[in-house]
Amino acid sequence: MIQPWSAGRFRLALSRPLVMGIVNVTPDSFSDGGQHDDANSAIRHASGLVEAGADILDIGGESTRPGSRAVDADTEWARIEPVLREAVQWGVPISVDSYKPQTMQRALDLGVDIINDVYALRMPGAEAIVAASQAGICLMHMQGEPGTMQLQPHYGDVAVEVRDFLLQRTAGLLALGVPASRLCLDPGFGFGKSLVHNIALAQGLEALTACGYPVLVGVSRKSMIGGTSGRPVADRLPGSLAAALACVAAGARIVRVHDVAATVDALKVWTALRG
Repeated sequence: MIQPWSAGRFRLALSRPLVMGIVNVTPDSFSDGGQHDDANSAIRHASGLVEAGADILDIGGESTRPGSRAVDADTEWARIEPVLREAVQWGVPISVDSYKPQTMQRALDLGVDIINDVYALRMPGAEAIVAASQAGICLMHMQGEPGTMQLQPHYGDVAVEVRDFLLQRTAGLLALGVPASRLCLDPGFGFGKSLVHNIALAQGLEALTACGYPVLVGVSRKSMIGGTSGRPVADRLPGSLAAALACVAAGARIVRVHDVAATVDALKVWTALRG
């Protein structure tokens, strides 16, 4: 039985799968880049996700899609600060999607509840900043860096290697005094992984979900959905729902998605039929 996730102001029961809604305040995210890249549009979008049933909002100001280019911390903060400032007043857990320690500290000072880091707190100073807070921490696996991670990813056993990396990262945080109840693990679908790797990772996901930490998965609209369905990004909702449900069936407790309303409905039906 997975224990509740301690995340800032919240203690999130995981008796049912939770939906994390994606808010990209970026001009270049792979799926919705430029759609919500001004603060007012992003705030409206975020509010709509809450109305649609999102349990958590994940707000980011830098794309980490394959081949993306990094932006500096001030640019990232200028994009997300007004959205975070508004969203922390809504009574739902707010996550900031960033790997930059400076952005993490600024977001924590504003009152965000979760740090969601694709680098798993490997940037110098990130561990100390987050350890000193009460925020929930989502650690993601990524082989390489966003700009080059898809060039030649290589694994022996991808599910085992992802699990071992993430457990190594949790061990470091536990040694700093971070309670296990604050930690969440993300296998990083699409981050330094081929289609074959992504499929094998999904098939072996129980290697990670059996470790006792909440597992978050982000498969929404990704290339693995296109690679298996043959659909372009705009037509990947059915495949995204299928992948999300497969991961939940393997023990994932949080799904990070663009299409909140459809995912909420799919999970309600899945849960009812499973009993």
